[in-house]
Amino acid sequence: MTLKSLACAISTSLLAGCITTAGTDTHNADLIISNGQVLTINSDMEVIKDGVVVVENDKIIAVGGEELLTQYSAEMIIDANDGIVMPGMVNAHNHLPMIAFRGLGEEGISNRLFAYFFPLEAEKLSRELIYNATKLGSIELAQSGVTTYADMYYHMDEMAKATKEVGLRAVLGETVIKFPVVDAKEPYGGIEYAKGFIEEYQNDQLITPAYAPHAVYTVSKDKLQEINKLSAKYDVPVLIHVAEFPNEEKRIKDETKATSPVEYMSEIGVLDERVVLAHAIHLSENDIKLVKEADAGISYNPMANAKGATGIAPAWEMYRAGMRIGIGTDGPMSSNQVDIMRTLSYAANMQRLKHSDRTIMIPEQVIEMATLGGAKALHMEDSVGSLEVGKKADIVIVETQSANMLPSYDPYATLVYQANPSNIDTTIVNGEIVMLNREMQTVKLDEIRESVDAFEADIAEFAKELAKKAIKSKSLMD
Repeated sequence: MTLKSLACAISTSLLAGCITTAGTDTHNADLIISNGQVLTINSDMEVIKDGVVVVENDKIIAVGGEELLTQYSAEMIIDANDGIVMPGMVNAHNHLPMIAFRGLGEEGISNRLFAYFFPLEAEKLSRELIYNATKLGSIELAQSGVTTYADMYYHMDEMAKATKEVGLRAVLGETVIKFPVVDAKEPYGGIEYAKGFIEEYQNDQLITPAYAPHAVYTVSKDKLQEINKLSAKYDVPVLIHVAEFPNEEKRIKDETKATSPVEYMSEIGVLDERVVLAHAIHLSENDIKLVKEADAGISYNPMANAKGATGIAPAWEMYRAGMRIGIGTDGPMSSNQVDIMRTLSYAANMQRLKHSDRTIMIPEQVIEMATLGGAKALHMEDSVGSLEVGKKADIVIVETQSANMLPSYDPYATLVYQANPSNIDTTIVNGEIVMLNREMQTVKLDEIRESVDAFEADIAEFAKELAKKAIKSKSLMD
C-alpha cells in the first residue's frame, strides 16, 4: 500500500494519526514519524529523545529533534507515542520456506540434516509450497520487525515473488548442491538456475539475487571456483554454510592441505568480499584472520546453534575485531522461528556464557549487530541498517506501552531483554508501509491460511514415518 493511499484514512484514535500541515516555508515530504525514541545506529550511536524521522519516496531525508516538524510537512504523520523508532532488523541467514516443516523432526534425531531435512525436502517441496511458505514467513518477518533477510533455498523466483508481495527486502541465494533437488534434476543444476534468476532480478529495488553453494562438503572445488567467477561477473553475493559442524574438513573430498573449511576456501580462492558465511562456529584464530582479511560477512545464529547443539560461535571476538557480523535465525526447522527479536538475548547470553563474562555484548552492541551489523554482513550498509539521511526508509516502530515493556529505562536493554515480536507496531520498507498498528497493509494472513492448511495436511503423515527411520541414523557430528 502506498503512503498516499493511506493518507487521512486512519482514525485519530489509532497510534498513527493523519494531519494537515499548513505553511509555505516547509518542505513537503511523504511521511513523518514523530514523538519517538529514535535509535539512529549511526557512527555515534545517537539516541534522539522526542525524535523525528522524515521520509520522501524510498529514502530518509531528515533525522533529528522536534524542530524538524517546523521544517517539513507530510500527508501522513505517525505518532510513535514514545515508542522506539529504529532501523529495520536484518535476518542474516534463513531458509524461509522451511516454515512449512516447522515443528517436525523434534523426536531426538541426531542426523537431522541428511536423515531428515534432505529426504523431507526431496519428497514434499514444490514451486507452490515454496511460494506459499515464503509468503507466510515474510508476513511473520514483517510482524517481528525484520525488513531485510538473507536466504538460501530453491525456486528463488517464487521466493522473490512472495517476498515482494509482502513488501520486504531480501538477498536470495539459489542453492547449489551435488545431488538433484526440487528445481534441478542434475547435480549442481542450481548454477544454471541462478543465472536466469540473477538476470531477472539484478536491478530490482527489493531483491538482491545471489548464489548459495550449500557447503564446502556438498559442493566440489571446481564448482565453488565456478560460482566464485560467476559472482564476480554478475557482482552478486555468495551465501554458504561454513564451520557449522566440528569436522567439516574431514568431509571435503578434494585433496587439500587445509585444516578447516575457511582455510580450504582461502586455499582454492573462493573466500572474498562477496561471501557471507553462515554459522562460522568452529573457527581458529587463523580462520578469523582469514575471514577478516577477505572482508567476508558472517551470520551469527545463536538460537539455532544452541538448539542443534553445534556450538557457540566466536561472535564476540569477531565483533571486537570490527568484522562484518550480523545475526540470523537459520531455517524455521533449526530455531522454529524467523524473528530476530527473540534471538537478541541469545546473541548476548551465549557469548557471556562462553567467556564467563557478564560485561560483554551489552544491549547496545547487540542491537547494532541486529541492524547495521546484518547490513554490513550482506555488504548493504550504504543503503540500510541505520536511520541516516540518504539511506533507504526501512524503519520499525516498537511500542513501549505494553506490560512487558514497562518500565523502559534504556531502549536497548528493553529491546534485548523485554521485547517480543508482538511489540512491533509498524514496519516500513523502502518507504512503503508494510504493517501499521499490527495490521498488515500489503497482504493478509487469512488469504493464505487455506494453502497453509493444505500443505500441513499433505506433509504430516510422511513426516511422521520419516522420523521413525531418521532417529536411527548416526549423527553428522560423530
